[in-house]
Order: sequence, then C-alpha cells, then structure tokens
Amino acid sequence: MITAGLKLTKSGGLALIRDGRLEFNIEIQQLDNNPRYSGVRDLETLPKLLAARGYDVDDVDEWVVDGWAGTKSGRVLDVEVAPYLETESAPDPALTGHRGTVLLGGKPRPYTSYPHVTSHIAAAYCTSPFARRGEPAMVLVWDDDAFPRLYHVDEGGRIEAGGALFPLIGDVYAMATRHFGPFPRESGEGGEGEPGPRAAGNLMAYIAMGTVKDEIQAVLRTLFHEHFEADTPRAREYRQAVVGCGGGAEPSHRYVHAYLGELRERMDRLGVGDADVLAGLHDFVEKLLVERLVSRIREWRGDGPFDLCFAGGCALNTKWNSALRAEPAIREMWVPPFPDDSGSAIGAAAAHLGRAGGLRPLDWNLRAGPAPVRHPHLPPGWSVSPCRPEELARLLHLTGRPAIVLSGRAKLGPQALGSRSILAPAVDPGMRRLLNEVKQRDGHRPVTPICLADRARDVFDPGTPDPYALFEHRLRPEWVDRIPAVQHLDGTTRLQTVSVDDDPTLTVILREYHKWSGIPVLCGTSAGLNGSGFFPDVVSAMRWGRIDIIWSDGVLYRRVRNGSE
Repeated sequence: MITAGLKLTKSGGLALIRDGRLEFNIEIQQLDNNPRYSGVRDLETLPKLLAARGYDVDDVDEWVVDGWAGTKSGRVLDVEVAPYLETESAPDPALTGHRGTVLLGGKPRPYTSYPHVTSHIAAAYCTSPFARRGEPAMVLVWDDDAFPRLYHVDEGGRIEAGGALFPLIGDVYAMATRHFGPFPRESGEGGEGEPGPRAAGNLMAYIAMGTVKDEIQAVLRTLFHEHFEADTPRAREYRQAVVGCGGGAEPSHRYVHAYLGELRERMDRLGVGDADVLAGLHDFVEKLLVERLVSRIREWRGDGPFDLCFAGGCALNTKWNSALRAEPAIREMWVPPFPDDSGSAIGAAAAHLGRAGGLRPLDWNLRAGPAPVRHPHLPPGWSVSPCRPEELARLLHLTGRPAIVLSGRAKLGPQALGSRSILAPAVDPGMRRLLNEVKQRDGHRPVTPICLADRARDVFDPGTPDPYALFEHRLRPEWVDRIPAVQHLDGTTRLQTVSVDDDPTLTVILREYHKWSGIPVLCGTSAGLNGSGFFPDVVSAMRWGRIDIIWSDGVLYRRVRNGSE
C-alpha cells in the first residue's frame, strides 16, 4: 500500500509512505533555492517529484491532502480541502473533512482531505515513542494563527478533542516585533499573516538582552484579560470573530495588534525598555501556556502525570519546550523534528493510515529529504579533491575556518542539523559574529553547538539527548571560555547532540575533531541563501561565494584565490 500525503500551502511538499514506512518527504522549500515556507506552485510539480524518486503517479494507491485555514472547506490550486480544525459537523478530527478528485498525471485521482490540525496530531503522535510503545498521550497543537488546542490519543490511536486552552494566536509572539525592538517595521502594524515565522526566531534571540520584571507582567496579565477573556463587549466581539482556525480566515491580527498597541502605550508611560517588554511577553505567554495546559489536563483526564506531544509552529520555541518538559505533570515529552507545517504532508498520510483502526506508529528516518543535486560542470575558481570526513575534521581544526557541509539526503524539518549546514570550530569567540555576518543576520542571533551525545553531559546542563535541537541547555562553567562561540547572551544554548544512530558521518567528523582539538563540539548554522531553504547543490553554495570550503559526500571543494587555496 502506497499513500501520498500532500501539503499544498505554506511549507508545502509531498510525503510518500509505503507499507507503513516513510520513503521520503520532499519540501518545496528544499528544492532549487526556493524561498522558505514555499507552497506547491502547481500540481504538475507532483508527478515530477515522484518520478525523480523512482515512482509514478499510478503507483500511488491513496492520495491525501492536508486541510488549511477556516472553519469550512476551501480551495487551494483548485483542489477543495478540509478546514483547519474539527467543526460542529465533524467534531472528530480523525474524520474525513472532504473527498474529491484531482487531476494528476492526466487522470482524475480520488483523494481524501483531513483538517490541518489532524496532520499535526498524526505527525507528532505517529512518530513518537508513545505510539511505538502503544501508549496514550496528550497532543498539544499551537500554530502561528491559531489558538493552542489540546487532544488526547488513546492506546488504540483514537483521537479525542479537548478544545482551546486560551484565545490567543501563536503569532502574537512574532507580531510584537512590529511594536517593540530593533526590527523592521516597513509594513506598519503588519497585515494578516505578517510578520512571519522568521521574526519569531529573531525575537527569541533578542529577548536574551531583556529582563523579566513584575510590573511588566502585571500589565500583560491585565491587558490579556481585558482584550481576550473578559465578559465585556470588546472581548466578546473578539471571541465571536476569532475562533483560532488559522491563516487569514479571520481578522485575528487586528485584535492582537490592538492589544500590543495598548501595551506599547502603557510601557511608554512606565519608561520600560523594549528588550524588557519582549522578555516579559515571552515569559508571560510561557507561564500562561504551562498553567492552562496543566489545568486543562487535570480537569479533563485527572492528575496524571501524562506524556505529551507538542506540534505546530510554536513547538520550535526551545524555551517553551523546556518549560513544558520541566513541569511535573509531564512525564515524558516528544517534539518531532518537523513540528511546523514542514511535517504536514507526513501527518496527512499518517492520519489516513489510521482512519479505520486508529493512529499507528510510523516507521520513519530523519534523513528522508532530497539528496544533493549533482552538476556535471562547476563554476571556475574551485579545486576539487577527494576528502574523507576525518580529513574534513582535521581541516576545520587546522584552519579554524568554517566549511559548508552538504551531506547525504537532507533531514526532515526546518533545521539543517548538520546535513545542510555551515560547520565551524566553536573555540574562537569571534566565530558567532562571523557566521552571523556571513548569513546576513543580526549580531544577537546564536549559533547551534553540535556535540557528541556521549560527551554532552560533560559539557552542557542538562546535556540530555537532543538530536533535533529543540530544547534549551546551558554550558557548564568550565566550558564557557573553551567554546565561547556557542553561548547565547542569556547563557543558554540550542544544543544538538549527535550519535552514530543519529548521523554516522557527522559523528565521525566530531570524533576526529575531538581527537585533534580536545573539544567534542563544533558550532553550526544552516547553509542557504538568505530567505531561502537549504542549498540543494554544491554549485549554489559556490555561487553564493561567502564560504571558501565546501564538503559534500567525500569531495572537498576549495576556492582558489590568486593561484592558491
């Protein structure tokens, strides 16, 4: 049985599951230097993606299309899809939201569409250790333009909806950059869907310069209640107009900007700095999320503790993830490496596989993205030579310079995780500044420490396995001066741990670098054009021209300058 899952809108792509095993998940943003978060531009792309991986449209037994914004079905590329969330007419998110036919490969193909939230539930639960062990779990889903919603998946894989935790969209975090901080404000208060996921990442880095203060927290709590939850005409109007169904289907941004605008006025009167306001906002939302989640779980399912899956774009926030994991009511927590819409094609297909007997564990591998594209001709000015991973590690140590690494098939999700990365020694305190300049990013942005899993506890606190870099860690005091490039302004790091099971090639590089330097850590950041996905090939990295060393699957490319490398 071959099932193909489609995500047509933001972070679109095609996932193929064969007999319960994920064969591949191809994100449009990982192809041809496409812009980040690209959707499928036209349906004719899909047969080409299948053919490039040895499949034909006729090979697919079941087509499944992810839903999107709104409380009713809508059309994307002339394909009618299910709404964002469960509705009164279909209260079970596991139920089909729409059935139809789509023209692919010259023939009409029947397809099934499930609510968008279902793809997040299935992608998170079906890849979790809980599904593998046949155990129940809570699933928290929080997208940018939606309210945080709670679900329960029982030991048979059946989904039960627990409703929204509170009436605030995840985008409040990124939208605050239109009111506070040194961020671009070309669009004023921003339109629907602005300013986008990249602003959230930038803000998460910037808040390290602020301090959480009681007087800010008090204002945040008061205004939140007045704007969103009070029994007043303004708050009632908001809750009638906005139900948290995602995307531009409702005027959510207008109300959130009113909240942030009043917060701006109150903070100006108090004379509070922007970094402190943003740090306070982050802390307020974090505490609100944890408190409401625990309260809802206890009133719904009892005292627990419970296992938790977290999905949606907000699950990329390492601080919120760490706060949730530290809560005693949470026994074990799972965040997939593709919690945002990059995993929605996988989730749509996985949801369909569970349509009769409940969600089931998915056999999956992190390296299920596209392999690097090979070009017969390279731009002039580059030398080419064979190079084993061990030799690359020695080169990193001896030169102290960064290298672009394009290794094997890309990893699933929005983070490069060493397969489409710039790797560099972390011992130089100026390396973070250099990498941010190369990436054309603000100087406060951190870079990721990549550490051998069996040495992580020696270097980091807690240093627990974190192969997808989704939780916070801190450098142990004796390591702060040894690897200064990876410590963020607030003393935290976004650690990626690596073992042979996670990535054999990256493990070899780290072990050899450790042997030469005594340091089991390199620092890394994603390799790609500004505003685009990862480099799909060596030629793109060469034409980018900001790094002189490129390594890809046993071949080293070095820029030749004035007759020498």
